[in-house]
Order: sequence, then structure tokens, then C-alpha cells
Amino acid sequence: MSGASTWSLQESDFSQIQACLSALLKASNARCSLLVDRNGQLLANAGEELSFDATAFASLTAADFSANDQLAKMIGEQEFASLFHQGDKESMYLADVARRVILVVLFDQRTTVGMVRLKVKQTVSDLNRIFDEMFARLEARGAEQAPGLLEGAEDEIDKLFGD
Repeated sequence: MSGASTWSLQESDFSQIQACLSALLKASNARCSLLVDRNGQLLANAGEELSFDATAFASLTAADFSANDQLAKMIGEQEFASLFHQGDKESMYLADVARRVILVVLFDQRTTVGMVRLKVKQTVSDLNRIFDEMFARLEARGAEQAPGLLEGAEDEIDKLFGD
């Protein structure tokens, strides 16, 4: 799996992601939503201001999701597409997006896990589309550049070993 270190968001991608996160919060009445890559980097967040270290939280979220992937394999599942952690006052729902990032939704008693789960499903679909388009664009760009790089290398090799 690739982390954000091997790709970057364009401004238009980021705007679409922010719109999805904000729409999710409005529809679900959750407090905050975050998007974290599988390496633990915070990519985006929306909603209430965080009262904790977002960098540490993102890192722990990625580790939590990774540990649960291993637990899934141990019981014969390919993966767990979502996780739910319930507390007395605060809860969080995590969902896989495009097998590259994790959507985290923080919520309290103003809503229910059922409502969050329902609204996350549509948001994940929307985010999957955004990331699929983004990665297709990156792959196309890479494919365009690759032949030029190889041709240049072949020319240099020919110069070194040419007659």
C-alpha cells in the first residue's frame, strides 16, 4: 500500500475531499471527521477543532487499522472494512477508503452509530471515486513519462558503449 509519501493531493482533490467530509458531518450530526493515510499521516479534517494531538492520533489510527487487518486475517477474513470504538461519551467509526486511507468519524450522543454508519457508506463511495480518479491520473502521468525516461537511458547507454 502506498502512503501519502508516494503521492500528493491536488487542490481540486483536496476541495472535493473537504466537501465530502463536511457533508458527512452535516448529514450524520457527528463532531469531526478526519482522513488519515495508511502510514499515519493526517490528510484532511473537518468539523470541531481537535482538542488532542492530531499527528499522534493519525499515527495511532493507522496502527489500529493495521492491527485489525492482521486480526481479520487470523480469523479468515481478508480485512475489516470498518471498525467501531464505543466510549461512555465519545465514539469513533473508522472505514477503509480506496485501500489507501482511513476515514475517521468522531461522534457523541447527538447521533447514533447507525446513523454514522449509514452516512459513512455514501461518503466512502464518494471518496473512493475521488481517490480512484486521482490515482488513475497519476498512473496515466507516470505512463506518459516512463517511455521518455527509458529512451533517455537507452541513448546514454548507447553513447557509453557505442562504436
